[in-house]
Formats: sequence, C-alpha cells, structure tokens
Amino acid sequence: MKKLSILGCVFVCCMFASCRKDYTCTCSKIYKGSTGENIRDYSKTTYRDSRSGAESKCKGHTESGSDDTGNFSLNCQIEC
Repeated sequence: MKKLSILGCVFVCCMFASCRKDYTCTCSKIYKGSTGENIRDYSKTTYRDSRSGAESKCKGHTESGSDDTGNFSLNCQIEC
C-alpha cells in the first residue's frame, strides 16, 4: 500500500511538471513617425511556466513611451 501511494505522488508530481515548459517572449519597439512605422527587435525573455502564466508575464512588458528616437509602443507576445 505504501508503494502505491508513493507511486501516486510521483505520478501527480510528474503530471504537474510536464505542464511547465519554456516559452519565449519576444518584444518589438515600434516607432511611428512621418515616414511610417519603424519596427525594431527589442528583447527576448524565456519563461519556464504554463502557457497562460508565460503569456501573462509577457504582456506585462507591453508599454508606450518616448525616448531619444521618438514616441514608441513596445509590443510583446509569446512565440509559437
């Protein structure tokens, strides 16, 4: 009986561990000017999480602002 409960615990742990994997969050900076949009690769971050957890963390990086180059929007999404 003890072996059965240990095997059950191992199975449950493996089941939850398999739901987590590496997801890459890719961000691009988009500058809008008089000549149109200028898109630049900005960053890549890897999250070891569930897909929904990684997407939530990735979308947390999305922002708008300005820097020396001009006004920008930072768009982040999980790579498929």
